[in-house]
Amino acid sequence: MLIRKHPSVLIFLALLATFTIAVTLMSQAYGTGAIPTSTIKLFGKTLCLALAALAMDLVWGYAGILSLGHMAFFALGGYMIGMWLMYARTEEIVTATLANAPIPPTPAEVQEGIASQIFGVVGSSDLPLAWSFAGSLPVQLLLVLLVPGLFAFLFGWLAFRSRVNGVYLSILTQAMTLALALWLFQNDSGFRGNNGLSGLQNIPGLTDKPQSVVSIWFLWASALALGLAYLLASWLVAGKFGSVIRAIRDDEARVRFLGYSVEGYKLFIFTLTAMICAIAGALYYPQAGIINPAELAPIASIYLAVWVAIGGRGRLYGAVIGAVFVSLLSSWFTGGKAPDLNLGFYTVNWVDWWQVLLGVAFVLVTLFAPRGLSSIIDAMAGLRHPMRRGKDLGPDLGALREKEAEA
Repeated sequence: MLIRKHPSVLIFLALLATFTIAVTLMSQAYGTGAIPTSTIKLFGKTLCLALAALAMDLVWGYAGILSLGHMAFFALGGYMIGMWLMYARTEEIVTATLANAPIPPTPAEVQEGIASQIFGVVGSSDLPLAWSFAGSLPVQLLLVLLVPGLFAFLFGWLAFRSRVNGVYLSILTQAMTLALALWLFQNDSGFRGNNGLSGLQNIPGLTDKPQSVVSIWFLWASALALGLAYLLASWLVAGKFGSVIRAIRDDEARVRFLGYSVEGYKLFIFTLTAMICAIAGALYYPQAGIINPAELAPIASIYLAVWVAIGGRGRLYGAVIGAVFVSLLSSWFTGGKAPDLNLGFYTVNWVDWWQVLLGVAFVLVTLFAPRGLSSIIDAMAGLRHPMRRGKDLGPDLGALREKEAEA
């Protein structure tokens, strides 16, 4: 029913599957080797960023909540899975080292060795309380959802029940992100301070598998997560729930007057999108190999909003297009692959000027193309916003409102 009503969902899933299969067939592990492993990892990470952008579009493009803190949930998901990766990998090393001792080590000695290895860099040899379940993969996977979800729920409950909206809410989310980052920067936070968690690309139990193989597995996992999240998001926005959150975005007071629990809807979408971002982060950082508090910097969440704006707010595929387009373009510019632009009197080095170019693009898109890159697809599909020309709409023209919702 969903796919019949919205064929763009099937097209998106088909393109995603085709891309994943094509990359696999050109990989060093399962194909011709035309695409190096580093590029496979770049594609996998880009899919994770697209997943985070999808969540951002739900909360901003559809519900009108401009959150500048969703990358904090992305990083929290990465920290939760990173704790298990680092603990389990260190446990393998410590156990192998102590196996040569004349007397078999006790569990307490093994744990002491793990704590020393992980926290010696910040001058500690004790395992913090937050790491109590770091040795259990199922628990840490559960925490990937629970910690960011509970954090978002508490923050949203306090903010929405106080009816904090608009720019004030955006500033509040940014303050939340900054406070969390500053706390994580401290060595006694229990997360290795500025050092963060490293060596995350070494998956425990898979040390005999080369990175070329592991990168393909993560690519498939990232593509699967993106596909499922796209289906979920499409189902949400296509039904009554989607109509209500769009109405909240357009006229919150009127929706409240009609008897809907505006705060409940906003709290649900805020918490759900935080959990989607956390899943994206849990898939991203094992491919990146390291996570540190700088990943929570407010600028990261601003980038997320820029991706969605350039791709097109209120368009699920627009958010994905924006994230993929800007992320790959950023890698090209900042990787030194873009040739310098010689103006005669000045040479533009794109490594330094890329962010300026991105900022200008954001301003231009906001002013002249609110639908962003997705407007190209809209034009191809014949989706155009009806022109009211100032005329008031009566009951007989209700269908025009439906067209406006689609466009």
